[in-house]
Amino acid sequence: MTKELSVALSNADLSLPEKTYAAFLFDMDGTILNSIASAERVWGRWAAKMGFDVEAFLPTMHGKRGIDTISALNLPGVDPAAEAEGILRGEIEDVEGVVPIPGAVEFLSALPPERWAIVTSSPIELAKVRLAAAGIPQPRYMVTAEDVTVGKPDPQGYILGAERLGVSPSDVLVFEDVPAGIQAGEAAGADVMVITATHSHPIETGHSKIPGYLDVVPHIGEDGRLSIRRRD
Repeated sequence: MTKELSVALSNADLSLPEKTYAAFLFDMDGTILNSIASAERVWGRWAAKMGFDVEAFLPTMHGKRGIDTISALNLPGVDPAAEAEGILRGEIEDVEGVVPIPGAVEFLSALPPERWAIVTSSPIELAKVRLAAAGIPQPRYMVTAEDVTVGKPDPQGYILGAERLGVSPSDVLVFEDVPAGIQAGEAAGADVMVITATHSHPIETGHSKIPGYLDVVPHIGEDGRLSIRRRD
């Protein structure tokens, strides 16, 4: 692929909001780091044990709390909390191949620490392990599975994330990669930026989108508000 064609393809998947924001809220898995290989190994073993079609099942579990995924299956005689705990142990022990989304570390490092947070469906212990494996410093503020009573696509997590930053959800840009998270951001009243780095199939969306963070930089205005600009 020529450099010119690579740039053209990158730009075709790059659309940025023109607005400025009080803060940014980031999903974790698939948005600032890629943990697909690890998650699908662990969940794939569980799905096979349960007798599911593994290939059909795996796309259904991304972006949601494990207990919510299992509860929704309504499996007779199965304790969702116990099964989710077993899967969590497996995911904590298996972080091979967990890597940052290209450019994410630099992008996050350029943001004021009090102006961004992570809102993830992962439990806190797993979030810490995956962030460390990807080389992403733990942020000052983080909302995890333990902090909410209902997970994505419910907006509770993003509303709480905005609250912890002291801003309105409507003045926040949410970074997401999967439908459940996008719906959560929308329901919270926030604008949404879709990260497409880990998509094997395109998500049809009217939201702004970027493939990763290599072609963009955060901008901090004189008034302290945040925006995103193309890298020069």
